[in-house]
Amino acid sequence: MQSLRFISAEALVSHPPGAQQSLDAVAHNLYPLLFKASYLLEQSAVIRLLLERWPLEEFRLGPLLGPSADHAGDLRDRACRACLEACVHGLADHLLQGGGRQRLRVADLTGIRDVQVQRCPCGRALGRWGRTELLARTCCELQSQSCAARHPVEVLADVFITAGNFEVVARALGPVGPSPLRVRCLSLRADSLAPGQLLHVLCLAGPRELRRLEVVHNVRLHAGHVQQLLAQGGFPRLVSLTLPAKAFDAPPAGTPAPDSEEPLLASISQALSGMTQLTELHVAFSTLTGKLQTLLGPLRTPLRVLDVGNCALNHEDMTFLANCIHAAHLEVLDLSGHCLVDLFPATFHRLLGQAAPTLRALTLEECGLEDRHVGALSLALGTCRRLRELRFLGNPLSGRALRRLFAALCELPRLRCVEFPVPRDCYPEGSAYPQDELAMSKFDQQKYDAIAADLRAVLQRAGRDDIQVSTPLFGSFDPDIQETSNELGAFLLQAFKTALENFSRVLKQME
Repeated sequence: MQSLRFISAEALVSHPPGAQQSLDAVAHNLYPLLFKASYLLEQSAVIRLLLERWPLEEFRLGPLLGPSADHAGDLRDRACRACLEACVHGLADHLLQGGGRQRLRVADLTGIRDVQVQRCPCGRALGRWGRTELLARTCCELQSQSCAARHPVEVLADVFITAGNFEVVARALGPVGPSPLRVRCLSLRADSLAPGQLLHVLCLAGPRELRRLEVVHNVRLHAGHVQQLLAQGGFPRLVSLTLPAKAFDAPPAGTPAPDSEEPLLASISQALSGMTQLTELHVAFSTLTGKLQTLLGPLRTPLRVLDVGNCALNHEDMTFLANCIHAAHLEVLDLSGHCLVDLFPATFHRLLGQAAPTLRALTLEECGLEDRHVGALSLALGTCRRLRELRFLGNPLSGRALRRLFAALCELPRLRCVEFPVPRDCYPEGSAYPQDELAMSKFDQQKYDAIAADLRAVLQRAGRDDIQVSTPLFGSFDPDIQETSNELGAFLLQAFKTALENFSRVLKQME
């Protein structure tokens, strides 16, 4: 639905020369409308001009692209390269040429959602890493130029930093002298950095401002680093924290640290308890056997999102989780990599029962779920009436068992998304689980298609066409990994080369 005002705005911006001539006569309160129309039509020249002449004190990208009374469409999932580059270049023009008429004080560049398929006409996306580098380079260029700005503009940004853009981002976050653009980092994702680089950039970003911190993949942290990181600034406004694999492992021999792991974990837990706004914690692939209560017990705010996939939880951990304050508030839960129904049937059932009033998304990948577990699993899931997303890839279930499970899932009224494994019937007899990527991809496609059609028929007969089902063999789309895959590959090759060199050196010493 579009208003007459929006249709008129589209007509104006679709002819850039005319828009440029008319802009000075346009009322200031129409600039947001013209911006959205320009973004929709991918008129990058008009977007740059609008930003250069922006007459308001605030420019907030997310709200400008979201649904409005004039245009109900939501453009926040269009990370259009041409449009976003025009925004940043226009912001620079505003500072360089604005002079006495500069009014802009805050430019909020957050709110863009990165998706797999771009709906913009050009189809070319500018991901979070690219947006970070573009903004950082623009900041550095402005620092080196004579600027007509009357006052600095505060830029709110979601920053993605890797070894590839570390230097330029560090210069933008910590300018040596006056800077026309002051970057405020609301969320930070770090990958392929040394621990020292991570601590440095966190210091520059300002821990007291951060809402989300993601330290992922190729940042090699141990518990000593995590303790140091969390002690750095308190993170009073942090809502979401993601730590990489093995983040709670003890420091290597020879590293100055407390006498055992327990003081380190207690110190980390104490730091987390001081984050009164923390509601999301992702600690997958960290060994937490018997330590979950130590880590989560002191937290003052109930968690809404918890990822403890592949954390080697034991009965003590599961019992704590099922009975703690967090269980009744969980909206998103990942328990992948644990044989839940086999080892903790009663505790698992109790946990889902406690979480049922709030649980929206549940992930149970590679949990050893077999045909004999379907009854108990269906019973446990039956209480989760608010569940919208269920993922259970990597489990050795037959087509027959999946049909039984799908019949039970039809009873969950809010369920909309199911990711199910390739049925065990489609693999050679005796295939081992969990599977590596090569084994996972070698299955009978015809047999899979037939079983998948049967499963969709189960949903259709129950009137549940609203449930989308799929089997993403290698996991869901991750825009950040997709964008930086070349750099991550180079990083892994270098790490492999270093490991081989170290191994060779040890062999020579042994000789």
